[in-house]
Formats: sequence, structure tokens, C-alpha cells
Amino acid sequence: MKTIKILGTGCPNCKRTEAVVKTVAEELNLNVTIVKVEDIEDIMMYDIMSTPAVVIDEKVVIKGRVPSFDEIKTLLKDDACCSDSDTSCCEPAPKENSSCCGSDSTESSCC
Repeated sequence: MKTIKILGTGCPNCKRTEAVVKTVAEELNLNVTIVKVEDIEDIMMYDIMSTPAVVIDEKVVIKGRVPSFDEIKTLLKDDACCSDSDTSCCEPAPKENSSCCGSDSTESSCC
């Protein structure tokens, strides 16, 4: 089960981010744990300079802005591996005509 943390002190953008994540998780019927982290000392442990931020399984995937519904959907799908801070998809794609970045080639082009 994925753990998703929403980092933010309670500002309107942080609340919107939490709502987006919850809506997408419900829409996709995902078994995830969503945790709201509001304590500034806990937030600082993630080495981010601005909130809101989204952390999936202890990896910061979004910081300093409210994500779109489509962006969260992409991040929460089982085969999603690409984000600004993730280059783990630099391996060839496991399936022909598919890659972790959604292109139609057998190699990843996200990195």
C-alpha cells in the first residue's frame, strides 16, 4: 500500500492539494494511506523550500504548487515512475511498445 503525505501548514493551496489527492485516490479506487503533515519541523525534514508538497512512499514528487488531477493520476498508477525527481525509469521498458513514460517506443525517453 502506498503512503501519500501532503506537506503543508494549512494554507488554501495545501488544502486544495489534499483534496486533489483524495479525489484521485477515490476515483481510482486505490488502497492508499493519505497523511497530512502540518508540523513545520516535520516538513523541513523533506528538504523542501515551499509548500504544498506531495510525498509518495517517502519520495518528494511535487513541491511548491498544487498538482493537477491528471498529474496525480499519473503518479499514483502502478506503472508510473517518472517525475521531476525520479530518474529510475532510465531502463528499457519491460513491455514492447510501452514505456514508463507512456511513449510508444521500447525505450524510456524521460531522462
